[in-house]
Amino acid sequence: MFSRFAIPSVILAALLGAMVAHAQSIDASGTWLTQAGDARVRISKCGSGICGHIVWLREPMDTATGQPATDSKNPNPALAKRPMIGLPLFNGMQPSGPAKWSGQIYNADDGSTYASSVALTGADSLRVEGCVGALCGGETWTRAGR
Repeated sequence: MFSRFAIPSVILAALLGAMVAHAQSIDASGTWLTQAGDARVRISKCGSGICGHIVWLREPMDTATGQPATDSKNPNPALAKRPMIGLPLFNGMQPSGPAKWSGQIYNADDGSTYASSVALTGADSLRVEGCVGALCGGETWTRAGR
């Protein structure tokens, strides 16, 4: 026999389960493949925001030197020697809406940092944008396995 509290308990459990599933669906944590497929970036929670670091490169070696690729386009000579694997692209992007974060992103292709936003557009799709003034560009990353 059910007590008068059994049905509300079942409903509460279902609602809590749905809330947990929704929270997991808006989590950007994981490894993402860039649109060009030349790098993988691991995104993790850091503080109240998210951080992203390069964890894989299609071409991890510098063809000119035969050594591991470095952040050679960085205008700071000390930073230009950093290995690309492990390079932070963004640190502490803060939530700016549902499944969206804003902050700064580093572009190793030109050694510059840009105003940026990152937004989940699906469970396995992440839109990454950077802007200089009113000019913005971006690409869509895909989740690299689960």
